[in-house]
Amino acid sequence: QVQLVESGGGLVQPGGSLRLSCAASGRIRIMNNMGWYRQAPGKARELVAAQTRGGTTNYADAVKGRFTISRDNAKNTVYLQMNSLKPEDTAVYYCYVNVIINPINGPVDQWGQGTQVTVSS
Repeated sequence: QVQLVESGGGLVQPGGSLRLSCAASGRIRIMNNMGWYRQAPGKARELVAAQTRGGTTNYADAVKGRFTISRDNAKNTVYLQMNSLKPEDTAVYYCYVNVIINPINGPVDQWGQGTQVTVSS
């Protein structure tokens, strides 16, 4: 019912930058929080950054000052600008949204398919 299309991952050298995008489409009544998680090999999925509809942001300590989340509510799109990338940022990055499709059922979480980010020289 809600489709998430991610783009922007790839291979980058340490110190480089990447910008991830995630566009949501479908039967969206209300888009609540939007954000990004990541999962490195052998590790649990962790929150990277999230933003409320009103613009309040939340970042993992490991990315504060380097990553910036933003969203375009008119386009139901969330972005993640990643600067000063480090090898430890290597992971699959997943977009997620909390959305109301049917007000009777309440908000639900939807996930993207994931995009690989590799930071290596």
